[in-house]
Amino acid sequence: MSVKKSQPEKTRLHARNRNREKYDLSALVACTPELANYIKPNKRGEDSVDFAKPAAVKLLNKALLNHYYSITNWDIPAENLCPPIPGRADYIHHIADLLSENSFGAVPKGKQITCLDIGVGANCIYPIIGIVEYDWKFIATDIHPKSIEIAQHIVKANSVLKNKIDFRLQEHKKQIFEGIINSEDKIDVSICNPPFHSSTDGAQKASRRKIESLSRKKASKPITKAQLNFAGMSHELTCEGGEHRFIHNMIRESKKFAKNCFWFSTLVSKQSNLKGIYKALEKIEVDQVRTIPLGTGNKTTRIVAWTLLTKEERKAWRE
Repeated sequence: MSVKKSQPEKTRLHARNRNREKYDLSALVACTPELANYIKPNKRGEDSVDFAKPAAVKLLNKALLNHYYSITNWDIPAENLCPPIPGRADYIHHIADLLSENSFGAVPKGKQITCLDIGVGANCIYPIIGIVEYDWKFIATDIHPKSIEIAQHIVKANSVLKNKIDFRLQEHKKQIFEGIINSEDKIDVSICNPPFHSSTDGAQKASRRKIESLSRKKASKPITKAQLNFAGMSHELTCEGGEHRFIHNMIRESKKFAKNCFWFSTLVSKQSNLKGIYKALEKIEVDQVRTIPLGTGNKTTRIVAWTLLTKEERKAWRE
């Protein structure tokens, strides 16, 4: 089929996103008192979190998860990825809307929905949001045993998450679905935030730019492990060929598991990668492709989702 090359544009947060409004700092500090040490006036003189401090970002996440999602025990090591929760929640909400198209327009909830998270990370953010918001089941994968161990600890410490996540270690770093999806698996959607950079050097430069932008001054010292908290460990940030190659490998492997997964999806940070992605999808003869724009703050990104199921197969899946 011909893939429609729809172009993403800036949007507001999803209507069901709990963080559409300005943060209630008083409520967040009540949940996580240590956050008070990192609140200071911004350039407009309004109280704000000091986003230039990695410790502040981590405490903000703890507070958001506690206040909005009733996750009372969440913690990760300083070297692991500390993601922006509003943006992660938007991905889940838009995927819920995508699934509703094959559910008579109703957003599907409950354990009958299975979501595969490629690269769950130590933070376990996507399963947390998907479970709290929609009560979905998750298969969560990672190439790093320690990340899975930390994510499992978060699950054990929060009863709402128990028995909802099947963790699977990807033992082959160059594979994505191979070795993870079993022949009997029926997965409604796969989600992924792929490694963005092709080298550690590129990741460090990006972290430096972010730190300088947030602090509004040039960083004179080398990037520390704590500051890399903005980005994460090397396997969370980088892979050979960066985002471009990772997504192309995902598309190629998805062909083999076409009957096991209804929708495959991924975030695409670089708009310049879209042309090659659409060509790769045409090559494997997908039946449908969706490009869903996301926008948080000054950053614009998008979800690209595809299915290889025919109209008849999609109907049978629903029934």
